[in-house]
Amino acid sequence: ADLPGTIKYHLSDIRPVLERASARETVARVAAGAIAERFLDEFGVRVHSYTLAVGRHRIVGPEKVDWEALDNSPLRCPDEEVEKAMVAEIDSAREAGDSLGGIFEVIVTGVPIGLGSHTHWDRRLSGKLAQAVMSINAVKGVEIGDGFDIAGVNGSEAHDVIKPPSECNGSWGHRTNHAGGLEGGISNGEAIVIRCAVKPISTMKKPLPSVDLVTGKVIEAHYERSDVCIVPAAGVIGEAMVALVLADAMLEKFGGDNLVETLHHYQGYLNMVSLMTPGTK
Repeated sequence: ADLPGTIKYHLSDIRPVLERASARETVARVAAGAIAERFLDEFGVRVHSYTLAVGRHRIVGPEKVDWEALDNSPLRCPDEEVEKAMVAEIDSAREAGDSLGGIFEVIVTGVPIGLGSHTHWDRRLSGKLAQAVMSINAVKGVEIGDGFDIAGVNGSEAHDVIKPPSECNGSWGHRTNHAGGLEGGISNGEAIVIRCAVKPISTMKKPLPSVDLVTGKVIEAHYERSDVCIVPAAGVIGEAMVALVLADAMLEKFGGDNLVETLHHYQGYLNMVSLMTPGTK
């Protein structure tokens, strides 16, 4: 952000830009996100993340993840064998003075049907979530559900068939979750799945050529310090941002001035949804 930041704000020193653009500012987001996650926990909503890819190595999305064990793994990756290959590639990049990017995935379970709206572009939950995770430093791409893969298949393969209430304990569900839990900007009751692509960070031990902003001459970029791969940490930030958006969406829909009141409104809504389901009382 050094060049556009200094030009935009007419600065003679890049320090105010590089410090404020640093991911260190996400510490506050994670702290706030922890409170949001605790709030969501009262409604049975759980937010988790894991490392899906680092560099050239990517795991096949696991059907089930041991979330407690995941926090004890070096890269927060649920596939031990692929994780070993990821670690080896990170070590190789470190020795070369380079950096690596990757992909993290956020999965949210227990989200009720009906958060967000299809009526206004700025009220779509999909849009709010995408903006929130795109605001994380170094994130350059976001997909919800099967995202870009859906673009290459037929509609018959891309859409999620609705299951009858008799197969869902009297509720609503789908046979697949290609949409990632969001349809028309509204949560559909399935798990919300968000994937984020993280670029390799630009600060490297062996810097690329740069330009002196005063003289305009080509120089070697200055090096102070550098991480090699920030993908596992970015996943934690992703959890926080998703939790903040969903906590806001829950309060928007269910309101209340205290937790007891909000839970009362939430339970009443669940009862109403149950009454709207054919074959239930």
